Order: sequence, then C-alpha cells, then structure tokens
Amino acid sequence: MSPSSLKDKVPPHNLEAEQATLGALLLDAEAVGTVIRYLRADNFYSLQNQKIFQAIIGLFNKGQRTDLITLTEELRQTATLDAAGGPAYVAALTDTVPTSANVEYYAKVVLENSVRRSLLTISHKIIASAHDEATESRAVLEDAQKRIFELTDANQSATFKTPKDIIPRAIEAIERLYHTRDSFTGVPSGLIELDQMTSGFQKSELIIIGARPSVGKTALAMTMAAHTAVKEKIPTAFFSLEMSDMQLMQRLISQESKIPSEKIRTGLLKMSDFQSIQDAAGYIYDSPLYIVDMPNMKLLDLRAMARRLRAQFDVQIIFIDYLTLITSENTLIPRHEQIAEISRSLKSLARELDIPVVALSQVRRDAEGKKPNLADLRESGSIEQDADVVMFLHRERVGANKDGSDHEQAIDTELIVAKQRNGPIGDIDILFLPRYTKFVSKSR
Repeated sequence: MSPSSLKDKVPPHNLEAEQATLGALLLDAEAVGTVIRYLRADNFYSLQNQKIFQAIIGLFNKGQRTDLITLTEELRQTATLDAAGGPAYVAALTDTVPTSANVEYYAKVVLENSVRRSLLTISHKIIASAHDEATESRAVLEDAQKRIFELTDANQSATFKTPKDIIPRAIEAIERLYHTRDSFTGVPSGLIELDQMTSGFQKSELIIIGARPSVGKTALAMTMAAHTAVKEKIPTAFFSLEMSDMQLMQRLISQESKIPSEKIRTGLLKMSDFQSIQDAAGYIYDSPLYIVDMPNMKLLDLRAMARRLRAQFDVQIIFIDYLTLITSENTLIPRHEQIAEISRSLKSLARELDIPVVALSQVRRDAEGKKPNLADLRESGSIEQDADVVMFLHRERVGANKDGSDHEQAIDTELIVAKQRNGPIGDIDILFLPRYTKFVSKSR
C-alpha cells in the first residue's frame, strides 16, 4: 500500500499534541480550567489519552490538584490504569513538554484533528445514506445539515470577559445614545407605547406574542414587520407557516393603501382605488422585507433559512407565524417536548444571529373571555421560560360604527406585556382596524 493511500485510511490525529496537552496539565494543575473550554475526553484519538484526560477531569471535579501521584491513584481507583498505558506511560507525559505555557495551543491542535475526524465520520454516513435508494434525498439532506450543525454547536467554546474588556464598549454605547438622543436601542415596532416600554425589540431576545385564534396575532406581526421594513427600511424576515405570501401581501397593500382588505380580496374596487393601490405597491416594492412561505416547515429548515437571510441580506429581525406550526425533527417524542425543543432552538438562534426573533403562539382554550397570562401559553411551559418578552392580545369590547369613520370602526384591544426580562411590564391600549387588518397606537 502506498504512503498516500495509507494516509487516507488513518483518521487525522496528532499524538504529540495530545501527549503535550496532558503533560502540560500535569505540570500546571491550573491549566485544566483553560483546556476544558476546548476539549472533552472523546476529542482525543488515543484511547490511553482519553482515559488519562477523564481521570484529570475527575480530579478537577473533586476539587483536587492534578499531579503524577494523584493522577496515578485516580486511574488505579477507577481500574483504568492499565488501559491508560500504565504508570510508565503516565510518568513519561511530562517529558514530552518543557512548559505548560503553550497548553492552549496544544489543546486547539487536538480539537482541530477531532473536528476533522468527526467530519469524516459524518461524510461516510452521508455517502451511505445517499446510496440508500429507500431514503428520500430530502431526508438525506436534512440529516446532513443536522449533523453538521450539531458538530458546530458541540465545538463552540465558552469564553469570558473582564470589566476591562466590556467597559469601553459600554461607555461608547452610552455616549452614542446620548448624542443621538434616540430612546429606542432596539428595532422599533411602530407602536409608540410598546416601544417606550421595551426601547424596541432588543438583539438576542426571543419575543412571544400570544392570543386566541382570530384575535389578531398575524395582523399585529404584519403591522410590526411593515413598520420595520417599509417605514424604517430595516431588513426584516417574515416566516409564514399559516398564510400564503399572496395573502400576506394583500394585507400589507391594504394597510399601506388604506383600501379595506375585503375590497381587495373581492375585487370590488373603484377606479380611484387603483391609484392608491399602485402607490402603496410602489412604496412596498423596494422595502427589505423577505417573506418565507412554507407550511409544515421543519425546525432545521427554519434555522438554515434564517442563517442564510442574516448572512446574505443582513436581516435585523425575524417574525415567525407561528411557533406551534413548526415541525420538530424528532416526531416520536411527546408534543410538549417538541415545543420545548423548538422554543430553546429559537432562543439559541436569536443569540447566534444576534437579532430579535418574534414568534407567535396560541394560548389555551380556557383563556377565552379572560385576560391571558403566562400559564395560558399553549403546549409547553418552556416557552415562558425561554422567552425574554411575552405579550398577549386581549379584546374586551368592540367599538360601535355609525358614521363609517376609521376610528369608530376600531376595536379596543389590550396588549399585555406579561414578561420582560430587562424592563417593566404592564398593559397597553391599542386599536385594531379590521378594515385594514392593522393595529395602531391609541394615542395616534
């Protein structure tokens, strides 16, 4: 067998770096805190080195310092000393490295080879699945994406910062706010009282909007998305799992043109209406609004599309209509566990992309007729736990209409901010304009 073909058969590894990492940990017990940011036992290629690293972590968890004597005794007590190469191999580790100063570099080399081995393993599984004609190509593609994303998530190392790192940026942000005199530090929703309470939707936050069916969850989300994309020209993504992109656009045209939505749907229009529609369409045409119309969207697809929109179009906020229509990858687990997985994933997506994610959710049937609260969120209590902001829509009375004016057709609605991690909570009075399927601030 030629050397090149032999190289292809041996998984990537660097035994010298593994031994240097372990040797540095024996020389400096304080280095364990640095190395565990990067490595787990299975990142080592050598089974002997895996056993030794497990023992070092075991000592660390017990609060004991690692040296040659304590490590050998730990291996002996766990009956893994022989599997770790014996006392001679353990003692020789300190000879492979003169100092512990470069332990972080050694650990990164070990991690790099581990990632490459994992990629090879994933590649082989993808190749095998691709040759299996009984498996749909779409399923193969989803599985490949999931495995790679899991590998990415698994190798994200935790980091820390000191006040010296953070304070200059914090002062700079405060000075910027002082000079701009802008009270909104996040993405504005367009509802004045809500923006005053939240300072806009903040980066990395998961915002939940809950309501019973037909109360106006989608209309509220579209009102906010229209404000951010059309008025503010902020790149905005709207994932619609319930309504088609055509229905959403008709609603948006109705909002901007002030032509009642039922007229647009039925085509009962006057000639003068067409000019208003054309003007509104032209105004919307160049707005940075990206509508994703895909019923039964899988969680993996949603995350992949969100990453793509963020990377290609610098999307600053994502709306999802609605959370419980997202399909989990694992359909065998109970529904409440699926929703918990989706909720956690959306929160991690908001943090990963560093933008607010606004997701709509239904509330329980027994919340009908009363003000909803956090306990009424449907399917899973994890939504309440993962969300940074939770809002509910609630209607108590409907305004009468006598002269056909827009205001008298408005329906009084309460927007209840039931949870806000970093701000106040309370009730906000807003108005729903059913003719245009649009919400406006009552103060306006």
